Amino acid sequence: MPDAILRTDHLTRAVPGKIIVDDVSFEVRRGEVLALFGPSGSGKSSLLRLINRLDEPTSGTVLLAGVDYRNIAPRELRQKVGMIMQRAYLFRGTVAENVRYGPRQLGEELDDSRVRELLAGVALEGYEDRDSALLSGGEAQRVAIARALANRPQVLLMDEPTSALDAESKRQVEETISRVIETNRLTTILVTHDTAQAARLADRVVVLKGGRVENIGMPQEVFEHAERAGG
Repeated sequence: MPDAILRTDHLTRAVPGKIIVDDVSFEVRRGEVLALFGPSGSGKSSLLRLINRLDEPTSGTVLLAGVDYRNIAPRELRQKVGMIMQRAYLFRGTVAENVRYGPRQLGEELDDSRVRELLAGVALEGYEDRDSALLSGGEAQRVAIARALANRPQVLLMDEPTSALDAESKRQVEETISRVIETNRLTTILVTHDTAQAARLADRVVVLKGGRVENIGMPQEVFEHAERAGG
């Protein structure tokens, strides 16, 4: 695939008595949004954790810009491959302190203008001094997105980033995700079980079932095929 930024190469994770992710290979183009789609227990979140080395594969590997990720220090890898969880886990302190956290770990101090720019990008202008513990779920998730973007990631992983939110917060966060991806031309892997969300946000969809890749293609083609096959 031309201009592929990330490739999973026969990625597998097994635990006693069960294969969680089973020989998964796919590529993601630079600037592409790829959705990992499937029912609960299909291996979507487990696969995402392997891509970020929160878990280690039993076999196979991931190539980031052609480099085997086992040759990249974990802290550096997680700067290059950011991750947004289902629920935003913010640190104690202000919103600005949360946004500054990642670069600070790498010896870089973000100035106030950069913090304001990042927060403006997620529609949180003026939130710099807010207490992170007092934010709504949607606001916290948008701060988590800004915090990830502060590291200038090559790839952003999102694990069902709207599934824990109410309808209005989901709409706001999804709009933020769409805007951030477009503005930054950000390569994104999005875990979702929401057909409509995958159709709205993704360029391609990887369908997982039982830890294996069942189908890869454009959202409309993949979901029409699933309907013809009886879901």
